[in-house]
Amino acid sequence: MSEKSYFNNQFIIAMPGLLDPLFHHTVTFLCQHAKEGALGIVINRPAEMKLGEIFTQMDIAVTSTTAAQTPVFAGGPVQQDRGFVIHTTCGNWDMSLPVSDDISLTTSRDVIEAIAMGEGPKQYLVALGYAGWSEGQLEKEILSNSWLNTPYAKQIIFDTPVNERWNAAANQIGININHLTTPAGHA
Repeated sequence: MSEKSYFNNQFIIAMPGLLDPLFHHTVTFLCQHAKEGALGIVINRPAEMKLGEIFTQMDIAVTSTTAAQTPVFAGGPVQQDRGFVIHTTCGNWDMSLPVSDDISLTTSRDVIEAIAMGEGPKQYLVALGYAGWSEGQLEKEILSNSWLNTPYAKQIIFDTPVNERWNAAANQIGININHLTTPAGHA
């Protein structure tokens, strides 16, 4: 697979026939995809907690009440005790990976501290855990019609209501995902 055929910086949308409860009706933002595998963050599964709880657990002082009320997402089944922040690119964070020209993924405490103080990125999504695939696994799942891949859209990550993200991600390429059926054959 050439570098250009990797799915970096795209959404993968769970097809209606993907019944695995961990991924049913999810939209995952692929932050890293290479020969060795892939890492993505599910962007439409709120966890049952607010960011204020994470600030408390990490003993971080909070001055932004808005940030404290921000929902935290279940980013995937791997390392669910680890935080991942998808955000508009800004600042100089300790552990940050540019995903696109305007989106980064950061895993360091400094970005969480800045968010708590109201000094962090303008737009962000905080998730616990990530979705991961080993070498060739994601490609096989796409070929078996488990996932639909589409370009990412910043407004879907940050502005679209959570319960509309699955449909909105597919709609951006003109597909009503609710009309798709379970797998068709491949020629």
